[in-house]
Amino acid sequence: MLPDADDLPDLLLDLAVPHEDINTLMALRRAVTADPGVRRLLTECVEDATGAVREVDDPEGLGARAAQAPAALGEYFLVYVFLAALPRARASHRARGIPDDVSRHTLADLGRGMALHRRQYGRGGLATRQAHWLTRHFCGRLYQLGRLQYERTGLGDRTARAITAAGTDATGGEPCLDLHIPDFLGPLTPAACDRSLDRAREFFERYFPEEPHAVATCHSWLLDPQLRRHLKADSNIIRFQERFRPGWEDPEPADTTPVGFVFGDPDLPVADLPRRSPVERAVGDHLRAGGHWYVGHGWFPWPRTDLPRS
Repeated sequence: MLPDADDLPDLLLDLAVPHEDINTLMALRRAVTADPGVRRLLTECVEDATGAVREVDDPEGLGARAAQAPAALGEYFLVYVFLAALPRARASHRARGIPDDVSRHTLADLGRGMALHRRQYGRGGLATRQAHWLTRHFCGRLYQLGRLQYERTGLGDRTARAITAAGTDATGGEPCLDLHIPDFLGPLTPAACDRSLDRAREFFERYFPEEPHAVATCHSWLLDPQLRRHLKADSNIIRFQERFRPGWEDPEPADTTPVGFVFGDPDLPVADLPRRSPVERAVGDHLRAGGHWYVGHGWFPWPRTDLPRS
């Protein structure tokens, strides 16, 4: 199930796995392949990671099963799960005719997850939380298209009510695209977002014609309207906010979310947060002043391109 040892280094590079983790993954590979019990556990975890598109973020069984892996494998076991799941994910992409570059860039989020893990914990591997996120990619639910990622999902009831209240009929559960903003990919410039959105409109109409996406949504602290008090009107984040119509308001504070995204560790002491950039100053100063950050919820219509049918 795992790639051959001779093929593994190139495959890890294709998946953007950090260079400092490659030798360790090569050295631990035999501990996975030589133990029938570990191989069986790996197979079960692959089923969890690549199953049918889900409506929940926590695929049943993956975290609990991965916790049974030998301690010697540490947090690298979940990396092997996605390496073993790779042929199935790529086959699913090929069956749709999805271009190789889209497949490669999408599945390379494995390496991004490992980089985030090392930034937060100072060691190699992949945390269960990050593995749950990656199931979206490996079951064909999420695709990276330029600066943004797009998740095929169903419209939430609260967002559907907000859209209906704004004068557009919407029903909870109908197909929509949820936008995500990956880290380590440069500025969130309007031009980069425009290129990504143009590409995504053509992509989903061409490769998922059976899903009539009527709206795009985003659920992110980057849509918290309080950011307008701290950032310039022409900043990339405010320009990104302007693409969306307001959805529903979330009353629950989510202070650790921007701290984790901006500074790499959600548990950093607020008093010690750096002030090196406008975003760092906005996040930290607002919290130090006794404020809270919230996840914002927005949407906009998703027009079709009317591609010619082949």
